[in-house]
This record gives sequence, C-alpha cells and structure tokens, in this order.
Amino acid sequence: MRRLAPSLAMIGCALWLTAGAAGDPADRLPDPAKEARARDLFREVRCLVCQNESIDDSEAELASDLRRIVRQQVAAGRTDAEVRGFLVERYGKFVLLKPPFDAGTALLWLTPFGVVAGAGALLWLRRGRGGAEATAPLTPEEEARLRQLQG
Repeated sequence: MRRLAPSLAMIGCALWLTAGAAGDPADRLPDPAKEARARDLFREVRCLVCQNESIDDSEAELASDLRRIVRQQVAAGRTDAEVRGFLVERYGKFVLLKPPFDAGTALLWLTPFGVVAGAGALLWLRRGRGGAEATAPLTPEEEARLRQLQG
C-alpha cells in the first residue's frame, strides 16, 4: 500500500492539472463548428512566451489572450486565412508554428537541408582522403613491426 499511495497522489495531481488546463467553458464559442475551427487555428499559432508550444497547449497568459483573439475573429466571421493574416500583421510570421516559405523565411526553411548537405560533403571528402591513406603500402619499418607483433 505504501508503494501505491505516491502513484495515486501523482495521478490525482496530473488529473487536477489537466482539468485546470481545459480552460473556462464560458470562453468557448456557442457554435460547435466555429469552436472546432478556432481549436484548429490554436494548433497553428505559436505561444510567443513558450515558443515551442502552440497556444492550444500553452497555459501562458499571452496564449490565453491569443486564444481569445482567435475566437473573436472566428465569431466575427473571418476566414482562417484572414485570422492568420491578422495575427501575422500584429505579431509577425514567427507567430505561426509553420511559417510560409518566402524570401523572409527561406533561411529558416533551407538551413536544415544545408546542414545535411554540408555534413554529407564533409564525410565524402574525409572518406576520399582516408581511403588513399589506407591503401598506401607499409614502410619497411612498419612491416618489421607487424611481423614482430604477429610472431
């Protein structure tokens, strides 16, 4: 029973925290279709405090404000693209978890490919040099040392 008590306490805390993260039901839009659209948009918008979380996952106060703004925009009849455009205009492209590919974000999108290509080129160059060294014949001193070690 002593081993079970801490586990039950941790489960209780996790359930309590999860219930708190659900948000106030009064904040939700009365139309389920609009609320679903808003929730989909929440998953596309970055929490500017947490930076690696969407506003759907974040409990930061700014994320709560952004959720409220998105719900207001959806309730006003704006399209998803208009809501995204509003947020980008107000907070910059960084607010989107998947920023669009354009001249301003090209470096962000292409850097991983450049790193992989550079690493591949480096490995290819090192392999070429290593292969030439490995096929070089042994010097007479190295051959004598090898025979001494073998026998």
